[in-house]
Amino acid sequence: MAWKPTEIPDQTGRTFVITGANGGLGAVTSEVLAAKGATVIMACRNTAKAKEVADRIDGDVRVAELDLADMASVRKFAHDSGEFDVLINNAGLMNLPFSRTKDGFETQWGVNHLGHFALTGLLLDRITDRVVTLSSIAHKQTPKLWIDDLDYKKRRYQRNLAYAQSKLCNLMFARELQRRLTESGSRKRSYAVHPGVSATDLFAHTETPLDHISKPFIRLIGHSPAKAAHSTLFAATMRDADPTVYWGPTRLFGTQGPVRPSSSTRLSKNEDLWQRLWTESERLTGVIYSF
Repeated sequence: MAWKPTEIPDQTGRTFVITGANGGLGAVTSEVLAAKGATVIMACRNTAKAKEVADRIDGDVRVAELDLADMASVRKFAHDSGEFDVLINNAGLMNLPFSRTKDGFETQWGVNHLGHFALTGLLLDRITDRVVTLSSIAHKQTPKLWIDDLDYKKRRYQRNLAYAQSKLCNLMFARELQRRLTESGSRKRSYAVHPGVSATDLFAHTETPLDHISKPFIRLIGHSPAKAAHSTLFAATMRDADPTVYWGPTRLFGTQGPVRPSSSTRLSKNEDLWQRLWTESERLTGVIYSF
């Protein structure tokens, strides 16, 4: 039987922080969790848009400013946060023209991976239950991890490859976090999930003609944002979900379907690279994890 959000137990008394919740999968996730009684903190760069979304959701939904492209903003958000149950690393950028964050990191990698890496590390002592990090089937598109040039200082920039690398890093980070939590004896858990493919605004910021023609095609091969959010909701709420499994849809090459254990590349399972990525991420962000 396919898992459905109707199986989510009552979430009254639990608090979820969701990055990038002002649209797409984040907004869907916020609405479903609030309907189940949870307190939802929408952590977003565009707080005006987030407030518009929050106002349409019944329940205890709050908006907080968080710009993952600015480490000062990440640190401020973490400093101002109290204890909560679940962090959902949902925000993401895809296939952007080359640019750098306020701290000088290539933007897709800086936001999708480094921003979330720093945020999770700064909040880890206040997370009581679990971390859910969204990766993507796009992680399969990169043939290697350029561990010595993650930030595009020496390589020619390729926007699709930069996105794939950032999503590979999300997957490796989630797995290495779980490995370290287990090693430390912590009962906290780290999950990696992917949503398949869905026609959200993620496909509308490439600054190319694809912004106008991609959504109809994506609707043909993918599934709705409501269904694409299932893997996130499953990992965020189900007590018996295995944190060593990469959860996501598996039909039509992983683009759609119910939540299942999903495949990932051999590269993504390289534990030596997990640890090297972790060390490099700590060095670049200045955020050192304590378990």
